[in-house]
Amino acid sequence: PSAMKTTHSPKDYTPMDPDYFDTVQLLIGLHCKAHYFDTGNKVMDATGVVTGLFSPDGFSRYVVLDNEMAIRADRIITLNGRPGPAFDEYDLYALQCLTCMGGM
Repeated sequence: PSAMKTTHSPKDYTPMDPDYFDTVQLLIGLHCKAHYFDTGNKVMDATGVVTGLFSPDGFSRYVVLDNEMAIRADRIITLNGRPGPAFDEYDLYALQCLTCMGGM
C-alpha cells in the first residue's frame, strides 16, 4: 500500500463508531461514490469499487477504492448515499448561513 494515494495524514484521525465499518464491509466489491472532506476541508468526491479497509498505523482507517485511492474514514460525508462519520460536520457546514440572524 505504499503507492496508495491517501486523502489525509492519519495523525489527526478522529475515533468513530466502529459499527460504520460494518456498512463499509457491505459495500466491498460494489462501485460506489464517496463525498468527503479533503485536507483543506473542501468537499470532494471519488468513485470506484470499494476493495476494503486499510490501516497504516493500527488506529486510523481508510476506505480503499480500486483506483488505489484511500479515503480517510472519519472524513467521509457519504458513501454511496449512506451518511458517513463526517455527515454531521457537513450538515453544520451546509447550514452555517442559517445560524445567524442576518443583522436582526
